[in-house]
Amino acid sequence: MTSNSSGDLFIIGGNEDKEGDLEVLSIFVQDAIQNGGTIGVLTTATGYPEEVGGEYRDLFLKLGASNVELVHIDTRTKAEEDRYTQVVSSLSALFITGGDQNRLSSIIGGTTFFKEVQKAWQNGMIIAGTSAGAAIMSRHMIISGKTKVKHDKINVEIGVGFGFLEDVVIDQHFSQRARFGRLLYAIAQNPQIIGVGIDENTAIWVKDGGKYFEVIGEHSVTVIDGCKLSFVDIADEAESDEVTIAGVSLHSIAKGYQFDMEKRQLIMKEKGTAQ
Repeated sequence: MTSNSSGDLFIIGGNEDKEGDLEVLSIFVQDAIQNGGTIGVLTTATGYPEEVGGEYRDLFLKLGASNVELVHIDTRTKAEEDRYTQVVSSLSALFITGGDQNRLSSIIGGTTFFKEVQKAWQNGMIIAGTSAGAAIMSRHMIISGKTKVKHDKINVEIGVGFGFLEDVVIDQHFSQRARFGRLLYAIAQNPQIIGVGIDENTAIWVKDGGKYFEVIGEHSVTVIDGCKLSFVDIADEAESDEVTIAGVSLHSIAKGYQFDMEKRQLIMKEKGTAQ
């Protein structure tokens, strides 16, 4: 997946609690504090950078962060400027807000700023993202919220994300927006990757260089693994997105449980039940 020196990832399914116990954000902030340094908030995905960035800054300071820096990059030109790339070296963690993941990929992807972020993460900087900021985390990224007619065939549209996780595709707001079908469809098209559907106010905390994750937050995480598919048939009717699929592995993982991303299996608790 990733190198052993890379920082933790917090991949949040969106709509995380900002008024109650703030469990997901609190765990992220405490991890960032232990890592030392400043938390950066990247607002590229949102059309309201001052409002959204300011809200997260206030929340992180409330949760104990000593310094939070807003990073407003809305053009590729800015993503090449020294004033933005140099700030990365001072960060212990980077939080990527929600919005539009296509803005993230088109404005940040491949720039000097992104390369500095990638380098810092490989050297231990923590990276978190919510909603669009979650979708961008993996190498494979769902960029269309609907099926798309192409060559008389309906496809879930897959693009390229930031690649902090390989062989994974993330879907957010999962249960709340009934996205099981589209993630299953994505895996039918790309059976070599793992589909991870994350509910709102829920996150996967990816540790140990990407070897495993722990579920934190209110709801659950759904993992769809197609590496041992025995049969798949995707309908080719222009008005249909039906798929026949056999042999897919399905995991529903609640808070406190862990999943081995290399072995693609649940990590059992001492008193847990067998898979």
